[in-house]
Amino acid sequence: MTGWQHTPATAVLILADGTRLEGHGIGAVGHAAGEVCFNTAMTGYQEVLTDPSYAGQIITFTFPHIGNVGTNDEDIETVNMAALSGVRGVVLKADITNPSNYRAAEKLDAWLKKRNIVGIAGIDTRALTALIRENGMPNGVIAHEPTGQFDEGSIKAELDAFPGLEGLDLAKEVTTAQTYHWDQTGWQWDKGYGTLDNPEFHVVAIDYGAKRNILRCLADQGAKVTVVPATATAADVLSHNPDAIFLSNGPGDPAATGKYAVPTIQKLMETGKPMFGICLGHQLLGLALGGTTSKMHQGHHGANHPVKDLTTGKVEITSMNHGFAVDAESLPAGVTQTHISLFDNSNAGLAVDGKPIFSVQYHPEASPGPKDSHYLFTRFLNQVRKQKGLPEKAEYVAPGTAA
Repeated sequence: MTGWQHTPATAVLILADGTRLEGHGIGAVGHAAGEVCFNTAMTGYQEVLTDPSYAGQIITFTFPHIGNVGTNDEDIETVNMAALSGVRGVVLKADITNPSNYRAAEKLDAWLKKRNIVGIAGIDTRALTALIRENGMPNGVIAHEPTGQFDEGSIKAELDAFPGLEGLDLAKEVTTAQTYHWDQTGWQWDKGYGTLDNPEFHVVAIDYGAKRNILRCLADQGAKVTVVPATATAADVLSHNPDAIFLSNGPGDPAATGKYAVPTIQKLMETGKPMFGICLGHQLLGLALGGTTSKMHQGHHGANHPVKDLTTGKVEITSMNHGFAVDAESLPAGVTQTHISLFDNSNAGLAVDGKPIFSVQYHPEASPGPKDSHYLFTRFLNQVRKQKGLPEKAEYVAPGTAA
């Protein structure tokens, strides 16, 4: 009688505290260091893996069945289709199955290889998630080697060299290299994406790691969007003569990005033009107004986060992805907290009293509600309509809620 057959591990995840998790490799071969976080979303894994806000992170999906709807070119969130989002790795519980969806164009495993994302499957993601909740988001290295023979010295050296996200400016790594214009509108059933033919307004978006669907939501409001790099100066922005200014989402420590972004934002606020920020853009606006930001214990990553709009009393189900937060108690007089997370009461929005300037921490362009938060884009462009003396549009009201 022969002994039990042993299949060697072809992937490992090693955490900074020495925890070693073994599984089988998926996606790209190699190894990469990053901050290990978890995401609780049950859908949208392709959008998550192409969201530039995840740059520098290894994503653990708590939902076990990832890859079951395949991948396609329509659900990519990086603006440049060929560009990498900056995600360092992906951790899954179950094996990737064959896709079962009419929109599937490619299997997730092949797609991960093309995008150079290292992955591991067969991990107890519940135990890993519990560890992160207890101890915070650790640094780690994910490695995939089909032979099972790992270069332990190289892996350890990469882990030791990874500085962590605190103090790290990652916006420069994912921002656009040059200015471009955006006119694509939202997806419609059986039609795909549209084109804005007759724009009413002009918005300049500062790209700290912008997602495609944010730009589409602006175009849906009738705005032609000019996207400029994260390092653009106030003069660069104003040279396009915008009606309003948008501060995009993005990765990394807002305090690090703020060294060059905050002075620009402060000068732009002086113009009186409407301004709207999302995610990192929200944090940078908070810093520009005199507030502070801090690293969160486990962060907010998922598509089931309840947020209360304190200006209306309504609760919306939102998509979140951030490891830093604005300290609500640091906001100065004249700045009002407009939204809070109902998970932990952390700040989720702010507005400048008497000025057309506001921001939110979460992602209103995403669709977990599914349209609970789309009113924010109407609220933003209504500020432009007000300045131009045009009729304002009604904010979206989700079915079943009070007007």
